[in-house]
Amino acid sequence: MTDPATLSEAQAANRLMRLAKEVAKHNRLYHDQDAPEISDADYDALIRENNALEAAFPHLIRADSPNAQVGAAATSALKKVPHAVRMMSLDNGFSDEDIGEFLARVRRFLALPDDAPLALTAEPKIDGLSCSLRYEKGALVLAATRGDGTTGEDVTANVRTIPDIPQQLTGPNIPDLFEVRGEVYMAKGDFVALNQRLLAEADDPEKARQFANPRNAAAGSLRQKDATVTAARPLRFLAHGWGAHSEVPADTQLGVMQAIASWGLPVSDMLACVDSLDALIAHYRGIESARAELPFDIDGVVYKVDRLDWQQRLGFVAKAPRWAIAHKFPAERAQTTLEAIDIQVGRTGKLTPVGRLTPVTVGGVVVSNVTLHNADEIARLGVRPGDRIVVQRAGDVIPQVVENLTREEAREPFLFPTHCPVCQSEAVREEEEVDFRCTGGLICPAQRFERLRHFVSRAALDIEGLGEKSIQEFIDLGWIAEPADIFRLKKHRPDLIGREGWKEKSVDNLLAAIEAKRAPDAAKLLFGLGIRHVGAVTARDLLKRYTRLPAIRAIGEEIIALRAAADPAETQAKRDKAIAEHIGVENVGSAVGHALADFFHEPHNVEAWEDLLREVSPPDYVVETTASAVTGKIVVFTGKLETMSRDEAKAQAERLGAKAAGSVSAKTDLVVAGPGAGSKLKQAAALGIEVISEEAWAEIVQAAG
Repeated sequence: MTDPATLSEAQAANRLMRLAKEVAKHNRLYHDQDAPEISDADYDALIRENNALEAAFPHLIRADSPNAQVGAAATSALKKVPHAVRMMSLDNGFSDEDIGEFLARVRRFLALPDDAPLALTAEPKIDGLSCSLRYEKGALVLAATRGDGTTGEDVTANVRTIPDIPQQLTGPNIPDLFEVRGEVYMAKGDFVALNQRLLAEADDPEKARQFANPRNAAAGSLRQKDATVTAARPLRFLAHGWGAHSEVPADTQLGVMQAIASWGLPVSDMLACVDSLDALIAHYRGIESARAELPFDIDGVVYKVDRLDWQQRLGFVAKAPRWAIAHKFPAERAQTTLEAIDIQVGRTGKLTPVGRLTPVTVGGVVVSNVTLHNADEIARLGVRPGDRIVVQRAGDVIPQVVENLTREEAREPFLFPTHCPVCQSEAVREEEEVDFRCTGGLICPAQRFERLRHFVSRAALDIEGLGEKSIQEFIDLGWIAEPADIFRLKKHRPDLIGREGWKEKSVDNLLAAIEAKRAPDAAKLLFGLGIRHVGAVTARDLLKRYTRLPAIRAIGEEIIALRAAADPAETQAKRDKAIAEHIGVENVGSAVGHALADFFHEPHNVEAWEDLLREVSPPDYVVETTASAVTGKIVVFTGKLETMSRDEAKAQAERLGAKAAGSVSAKTDLVVAGPGAGSKLKQAAALGIEVISEEAWAEIVQAAG
């Protein structure tokens, strides 16, 4: 298995591409042709390697990632079916503090006081295959896997063979339409018995089909082309939620789950409803202590806000609900020796220390490298080459050091470098930052290559044919040093034709692919520039608010001015709050503002920006919204909002096609004022801007549907 800590971003991108193709090939061989070339264990190793790389390099996740499907890949024999309501994944928490922060976020979003009751359900997170069961007038009419969350596979015939799943619901108050969602799984004992039976039935025991774990066994069994094969596999089902419905039988998560149980579907007997962080953690500890004795595999505990009206208000972020989280169990640990500490330089100039280990097996995976994050983490752990350390795989994926067993031994401390190991430029750490960064920018070979590779990557401009080998070749030839140079490569066409690997057709195909990006998606272009803290989601959020790239530069320059004019007597927190409010974009804080200001404060960055915009013309960024009375208007919320938080109000404005700003100006169209509104209300009156109450705003939202 390739360790992520040993790879540059270019190498990781290349490995992810190869893994995606290799896994797709083996999926086709096994599921479509029934002719596997590798064992389940080898297949699982590929998936684990892919997961580790995606966790270490999340911005490199591919559209064709093996994780686009849950469990085994979709087969050509299974009909694809759309989900009426998308099947979402869950965010993860790995510590009690993570769960405390989750509860705090929920309270902030709902504007709940600290002493207000907040009930949540808690239940084991089964390691199985997600499945949706559609019942119409109580009869099972469709069963589907999660797939990519939007489209799954029709496994109705196979599901009908699972004894836990009733063909007809019984009991009180069954809705005309109700989709029950849960996990298809295989009990531990049944898994062992199945592998033993497959071994006994095999003509050649050495070639016997053996499943690697219960989850894979459940996934492979449910996706069989022949339902009689599924019927012979000991599958079970446990419900944990619901999807599309004509009505819900209760107004709480617990109430609905109790109703589902009363209709004849199995629900965890460890499902509980609690109303405090201490109670949540106590229930988690109880499930954790019982983990080994449970008949099925679990990898954590799932918490959900109990009130359904609050779930609706909280809504979703990306692919996960705001109202739920999975509290994962601790990772496995092992001891080994730290042999050396190397320094890697990333595309933004960040210097990352990587520990080289005596190889050790942790959770079934051999670990030989581990990230040490930064100089502060090295100092906290007190690690030096030669130390005996404890490592674990965080989230069972990313290796990390959790303890230094020999820190008291007499040995010289590790000195973090003050210069870039690649270009020897000075490495500095900004105020309140933990990372040292090379100041070489695009003159640093490490950064130049990575920045340009990132710029043309799939998640950014996605220029087909311009891979890492070509980028390095063009850098070495002196043809490209910054993004705009890519669009001037056509002048080198005569020199490129005839070079090794380049023929006239391949050169023209590359130049055509480059020309096709002359009007790129503005958010992808902004993300591709590699500005710190401006990831793909943040780039989209900024452009939803500001629409055009010149406006992004303007906000950066405005923040430069704000920082220069700030009162030195003010606290940093107050200055940061002002910057975040000036940006006026939900989930975009002062860190992004400072990053934009830092970027546009550097003359060479401004030159590169202007040079690029002379070569490309990205259209204005447009997002789909719900038509309303405030579509296209700029709205400012001020005062105390009594029925919702400020974040929820801004999210509503964005859904209605409005722009939620943090301050009142001549461009403001509407001010929503709650009790205690102060200077913003006075400014609105002076400018003749319409002011409405929170109740009137709620009527606008309700009218939009």
